[in-house]
Amino acid sequence: MNILLPKIKTLKRIIDKGIVAVIRAETSEEGEKIAKACMNGGIDTIEITFTVPGTHKVIEELRKTFSREELILGAGTVLDSETARISILSGAEYIVSPAFNLETAKLCNRYQIPYMPGCMTLKEIITAMEAGADIIKIFPGSALGPSFIKAIKGPLPQASLMPTGGVSLDNVAEWIRNGCIAVGVGGSLTSEAKKGNYKKVTNTAKEFVKKINEARGQL
Repeated sequence: MNILLPKIKTLKRIIDKGIVAVIRAETSEEGEKIAKACMNGGIDTIEITFTVPGTHKVIEELRKTFSREELILGAGTVLDSETARISILSGAEYIVSPAFNLETAKLCNRYQIPYMPGCMTLKEIITAMEAGADIIKIFPGSALGPSFIKAIKGPLPQASLMPTGGVSLDNVAEWIRNGCIAVGVGGSLTSEAKKGNYKKVTNTAKEFVKKINEARGQL
């Protein structure tokens, strides 16, 4: 009998997979195609970002198309608690923000939805953890680099860190070896979708999963 709470199950799926595919889709059709391409490559943890109008509709359609067993679906670029609530009602199972927002943290805690706020400094990370953030999104990862993770894990070994921005096939193993529980990957995974090359997205997803598993095997 599986008695894990939905929040714990969501976090476990993300940690087990080790990667979240960050998708910027303007239509539900586009979002579905990219999601399927990622899923075919072994990534079933996907974040739809609120960078275009109507993102909640894309989340709604994906939730109708894929069961929670097939796809763990989150909302990204969530700037406030109002958008977080809309996301949750639309079917999002976790909330990702570019920066920490206390009201969003409170709302996610209220409804037992994992919250992953973006942080750049030790102080921001501690503040987010004290507010109950489940995973800290290190953002932008490109400005900080994998060595930042090692430095943070010194004083904060208990911190669950996930970099987004600047994660590529070339450095994903280093991020994992330095102590990340997962990585968030956008353009370096999905960019070929803009050209309609979804097979390339699938193949890249497979490569990310392979490199993450290999890096974990070296720990």
